[in-house]
Amino acid sequence: MTEDVRNIVLGLIAAGLGAVLGWLARTYLWRRKLRRKQAFFGLPDNSESLLVVNREAGGPELTVVRHDVFALLELAALIKDCGAHAQLVAHDAAQQSFGERTEFCVGSPTANRRMAAHMHSLLPGVRINTDSEPGPDRGAFQIGSERYRMEGGISEYVILARLTAGQDQEARPVFVFCGQRAITNQAATRYLARHHERLARKHGANTFVLLLKVVNSQAYGPDVVELVGDVTRAAQAPAPAITPPRTSHRAK
Repeated sequence: MTEDVRNIVLGLIAAGLGAVLGWLARTYLWRRKLRRKQAFFGLPDNSESLLVVNREAGGPELTVVRHDVFALLELAALIKDCGAHAQLVAHDAAQQSFGERTEFCVGSPTANRRMAAHMHSLLPGVRINTDSEPGPDRGAFQIGSERYRMEGGISEYVILARLTAGQDQEARPVFVFCGQRAITNQAATRYLARHHERLARKHGANTFVLLLKVVNSQAYGPDVVELVGDVTRAAQAPAPAITPPRTSHRAK
């Protein structure tokens, strides 16, 4: 074998080894990223999860409003990426105990019994005005001593939470998307899809409750979302006595 041929063979071997090592490194990084995502969502390979939604009034069939359908599509993509499976159930048919399967609960407590149960048991510091009569406080959130009023299509709020109730690491979390309007539920699911890596780095497998504001949804739909703040402590504390609000939050 001449020196030139030997150099060519050695070059091919080095290129092959480099390609194999590069593939192994990319595979390792991809798997590590996937495992972190699965741990955050509580969705190991081939696990089962629940998508819990409102049952629209008017009949026994499961009919989901348009923006909640879009929210479910966002969540279904996340679940599929984790290699898990999802079951769609109506709020009044979801009777499993907390922590058996990862749950994604979408809707307001006025129309979603499951959401109402989660809010009562796990987020006692959150109050939602459920008055049917028109008024400035209709649909308003009160978290601790702060009140967040809705201005339809201009400034609307939604709670995004990952709840574990202090259970062991094997228990599955519940993700809550509780908005003042259906479009805000979609905005919260999209926010989670876009920022789950940052949220996982910051919160790990712990409970968190975020308050988001959807800005000018009549023009921008669910795409413009601002993080108002982390309200975990106030949301989990016992609800304070009802007093006149100190602060009114409105769109600027």
